[in-house]
Amino acid sequence: MTNNHIIDLKNISVSLGGEQILKNMNLYINDKEFITLLGPSGCGKTTTLRIIGGFLEPDEGDVIFGGKRVNGVPPHKRRVNTIFQRYALFPHLNVFENVAFGLRIKKLPEKEIRQTVDEMLKLVNLSGFDKRNVNSLSGGQQQRVAIARALAVNPKVLLLDEPLGALDLKLRKDMQVELKNIQQRLGITFIYVTHDQEEALSMSDTIVVMDGGVIQQIGSPLDIYNEPKNAFVADFIGESNIVDGVMVRDFCAEFAGSRFECLDKGFSEREAVDIVIRPEDVDVVPTEKGMLSGVVTSVTFKGVHFEIIVDVRGFKWMIQTTDYEAVGNVIGLRIEPDAIHVMKKSVYSGRYGDYSSFSDEIDMLSDTSYEEESVPDE
Repeated sequence: MTNNHIIDLKNISVSLGGEQILKNMNLYINDKEFITLLGPSGCGKTTTLRIIGGFLEPDEGDVIFGGKRVNGVPPHKRRVNTIFQRYALFPHLNVFENVAFGLRIKKLPEKEIRQTVDEMLKLVNLSGFDKRNVNSLSGGQQQRVAIARALAVNPKVLLLDEPLGALDLKLRKDMQVELKNIQQRLGITFIYVTHDQEEALSMSDTIVVMDGGVIQQIGSPLDIYNEPKNAFVADFIGESNIVDGVMVRDFCAEFAGSRFECLDKGFSEREAVDIVIRPEDVDVVPTEKGMLSGVVTSVTFKGVHFEIIVDVRGFKWMIQTTDYEAVGNVIGLRIEPDAIHVMKKSVYSGRYGDYSSFSDEIDMLSDTSYEEESVPDE
């Protein structure tokens, strides 16, 4: 183990109610890292957080903290603190006393408590709020108090379980920036759980994409977005057109009835593959200049761009373009070699990437609700 690892999870398996939640998970987390566990409801991300925090014991495997095995060590004896979606503030205490709570348990001198609380309230932009009743605060302000309280006891690791889920969109975006700034200023490890892809991409040093109790991919936001390992990751992180293809040879892929130059190699000749092309990487051109052509079946204005669905040989592609195209238009599509990403076939092949039934309403309905991970566990 390198000295940079603050936490190592080794061969962790957990079953709850006869259902396996985590399957032989291995993950290390570096000191001072902002790492996000990302995935749909029930994928095991909150379970992972609870194991790190000491709220849940694994059936198998070891939890290593700073080089020492901490299985069986209770939460209050780990230098870890947790912030939940429900802030769990004490309604009978004012802002100052909420933040001071952990310090009073430690029986620190009053002068030190006051100095630490003042520092923490300044850190979360709540200076002057110390006498306020927490019930009089907005949701965003309550969240800041919860963050200040968690940080006051100087944890080595802060666990954040969907902490922004109950906030409105603008406040969530503001708090994303705030949390990242706090993490960088304090230089402590943040382990963040969310199902919000944009949140993960904008805040994290490292993203761990999970599904079905298994880590699907670990990487930087850029790696995960640009080089997804399988169709699940490609679909979960942003929009993706995922089509069946064949690697004719190195640097040559065949899909949608045409051959394309690409940058991928190392596949068997004529190997069946999944091809990922992001909607923003497709250029709309006159049909005679297109590598592919299709019929526009729907157009949605998104402010900066239009989102158009195009039927290409019976497969519905999503394309994001600043040019308006009317429904019924036949358009050409041009795809550069670096826009084509080739993936090996997986259990997820054929399940994602066709926009036949796509609409914003369906997308919103299928999105995980705010309550998803607030149950005792997944």
